Amino acid sequence: MDIFQKCYDFTKADEYKKLGLYHYFHALESRQDTTVIMEGKRRIMLGSNNYLGLTVHPEVIEAGVKAYEKYGSGCSGSRFLNGTLQLHLELEKELAEFLGKDGIVTFSTGFQSNLGIISAIVGHGDYAICDAENHASIYDGCKLSYGRMLTYPHADMEALEAQLAKIGDKGGKLIITDGIFSMGGDICKLPEICALAEKYGARVMVDDSHALGVIGKGGRGTASHFGLEDKVDIIMGTFSKSLASLGGFMAASERVVNYVMHNSRPYIFSASMPPANCAAALTALRIIKREPERISRLADLSAYARQGFKKRNIPIIEARTPIIPVYTYEAENTLIKAAELYHEGVFVNPVLPPATQPGNCLLRTSYMATLTYELIDEALDIFDKVFNK
Repeated sequence: MDIFQKCYDFTKADEYKKLGLYHYFHALESRQDTTVIMEGKRRIMLGSNNYLGLTVHPEVIEAGVKAYEKYGSGCSGSRFLNGTLQLHLELEKELAEFLGKDGIVTFSTGFQSNLGIISAIVGHGDYAICDAENHASIYDGCKLSYGRMLTYPHADMEALEAQLAKIGDKGGKLIITDGIFSMGGDICKLPEICALAEKYGARVMVDDSHALGVIGKGGRGTASHFGLEDKVDIIMGTFSKSLASLGGFMAASERVVNYVMHNSRPYIFSASMPPANCAAALTALRIIKREPERISRLADLSAYARQGFKKRNIPIIEARTPIIPVYTYEAENTLIKAAELYHEGVFVNPVLPPATQPGNCLLRTSYMATLTYELIDEALDIFDKVFNK
């Protein structure tokens, strides 16, 4: 059998294109901002993870330009060999201080961070116990490891305990959870997770990709949100969302970080973060420390949007974060609604299986601290037109 036969048999995308319902790879013609020009038309951006709006901040842009001028366009090698810049060390030092951890190691992308952390930590005879709605990169990191992955139904603490009890003392145990779940927008049950970890001798890793800059004191993430900084062993995060750049990191004790730096294949065999990306992330971090009001502004705007959906009788998933999923249930209806919103001037992200369960499809909306109440009202009125009229 031709190994490419699966490629020839994949026709779903072509079918949606013929129906005018293909909602992917729309081209931006402007900056990633609250409003964008996308395929020649103004759209209100409710589909970005640029939570604090820092991708267009003058200081962030200037820092990237200066780094290009000073260091060039890339490092041409891994951190392990010739790819470590003073900028990397500054970013890691300031991020460690911000998160209250002894050590930080940075990766070239957020996805690669989970691959590199989990595959290094979870070895032969070890177990990774994961929430079923964890990000795909966590699943792939577990597959790349030599340990065994176990899952529990989303946020089901009884099921988590059953998995931990089943393992017993047979191996090392790492509980891995998203801090804020990227599709549902809900926050993990971290107090219960940490209590179970202590009871069964497990370690805890939190993926804070969508939580850094969003919740916690001054945007310090999920552990800070619950006051459990000393109970979370590993914090993973990305620079591509609140920190307006590209890359990722692991925050942990110095000894754990040192081990990952010398044993993680995705870290050792990948080129390091380019200078401009590093400088942009570092500058964004300094802005977050200087302007913590951005985090409260984001929360206020998100609450305003949530109430706006309710007033218009549009079904949403309840959460307390800037991710507000709107139920559309069936795949075809989801794509139709996304296309109509796009035509009317609002960009959102349709979420279909396998990212969600069949019959529970949704439109993922997300918000920025730089949005205005007027823009949110304009977008919600378009939602009202599409959903109710």
